Amino acid sequence: MPAIVVLGAQWGDEGKGKATDLLATTDPIDFVVRTSGGHNAGHTIVVNGEKYATHLLPSGILTPGATSVIANGVVVSPEALFRELDGLVARGVEVADLVVSANAHVIASYHSTIDKVTERFLGKNQIGTTGRGIGPAYADKVNRTGIRIADLFDEGILRAKVEAALDMKNHVLAKVYNRRAIEVDAVVEELLSYSERLRPMVRDTSLLLNQALDAGKTVLFEGAQATMLDVDHGTYPFVTSSNPVAGGVCVGAGVGPTRIDRVIGVIKAYTTRVGSGPFPTELFDEDGAALQRIGGEIGVSTGRTRRCGWYDAVVARYAARVNGLTEFFLTKLDVLDTWERIPVCVGYEIDGVRHDEMPMTQTEFHHATPVYEFFDGWQSDISGCRSFAELPKNAQNYVRALEELSGAPFWAVGVGPGREQTVVVAS
Repeated sequence: MPAIVVLGAQWGDEGKGKATDLLATTDPIDFVVRTSGGHNAGHTIVVNGEKYATHLLPSGILTPGATSVIANGVVVSPEALFRELDGLVARGVEVADLVVSANAHVIASYHSTIDKVTERFLGKNQIGTTGRGIGPAYADKVNRTGIRIADLFDEGILRAKVEAALDMKNHVLAKVYNRRAIEVDAVVEELLSYSERLRPMVRDTSLLLNQALDAGKTVLFEGAQATMLDVDHGTYPFVTSSNPVAGGVCVGAGVGPTRIDRVIGVIKAYTTRVGSGPFPTELFDEDGAALQRIGGEIGVSTGRTRRCGWYDAVVARYAARVNGLTEFFLTKLDVLDTWERIPVCVGYEIDGVRHDEMPMTQTEFHHATPVYEFFDGWQSDISGCRSFAELPKNAQNYVRALEELSGAPFWAVGVGPGREQTVVVAS
C-alpha cells in the first residue's frame, strides 16, 4: 500500500485539510502524519456541514480508524496540543488514536515570549510570524539547546536543559528587550504538568511508520505551511522555520525517500498569502477584495486577512519541480464563478527580461512583474458539479490550461468547502 504526501504548493492555506480528508475517505488510510511546523498551521475541514479547524493535530484526526501521528519534525506546544484535543472532544470527536514522537521538540512558554518581543523589536522589518514560538523552538533545536518530548519524563534532564536554554535568553530579555527574566522553576513545573497525560501517546514514530509500511498499511503524510514558506526553498526570509517541501517529510518522519509513492501538491485556483513578503500577483483593487470576500480568506490560525492575487503558474512550476510532484489538487475553483475574464500569471518580467521560471535571487523576485494570459470565465455556479464533464466548458478550459502551465497533472478539483464538493479530473 502507498505512502502519500500532501503538501501546499503556494504560500499555505490552499486546502490541504480538504485533500487529506478526501484521500482518507475515498481509500482506507491507516496513518495520517504531521512532519513539520507547529500550531501555526491551520487546516479547515467541513464534515456533514460542520466546520472543524486543526492546527497542531493532523486533520486525519477526524477520520475514524486512522491513527494520527505527530512525528519528530514537528515542534509541539503541550498546552496547544491538549487545548485542541479538548476542543474536539467537547464536540464529540473520538481522538483516542493519537501518537506523538519522543523526539519531537517542545515549544515552551519562553519560546513564544521571545517570538513576540523579537517581532516587535524588528518594527517595519517584521517577518510576520504568528508569535507562537515556532521559530525560536526550531532555533533551539539547531543550536542543540532544545527540549524534546522524551525529556518531560526525566525531571533532572528537563531542569538542566531549561537552565541552559534560559541562561542566555534571560540576558537577552533583560538587557536587549528590557523584559523580566523567566524563572526556571516555573517553566519546569509547567512542562512536568503535561507529562502524565502525554506519556501514553509517546512512541518511536519512525519505527512505527516504517513497520506500518512494511506491513502494507497506507500512510498519508500531511504537510503544514507550504512550498513558498520553506526555509530553504521559499521566499526567504519571509518563510517558516522548517522544511514543508516533500524532502522535509522524510526527515520529519524518519522514513526514507524510496518509501514515498505519491506527492500531491494542493494549489488554489488563485493565490493567497498571509504575512509579509513578496507576492507578484497580489491585487490591491476590487478583484482582490472580491477574492478575499468570496473565498473567505481569513487565516485559520491567525485570524489575519489573507492577501489575494491571481493564479501564478511560475510558482506552480517551481513547486512541481522542488517537490517532485506526481499531481496537483486544485481547490476553490468555485470562488471564480462570477468573473468574466480570469488572468493567469504565466511568467515574470524583471528589468525588461522575461522569466518563465522562479528568479534566482530575492532582489529579482521582489522586482518581478506578472505577465498575464487571460481566460474566459464561466459565470455560473459550479458548486453542484460532481464530474469534470458537468463543469461548464470555460471552467474545463481554465483547469486544462492551468494543468498545462503548472508542470504536473491535475488529480482533482474542489468546487466548494464540503468533502463531497470535489471533481476528479478525467485523464
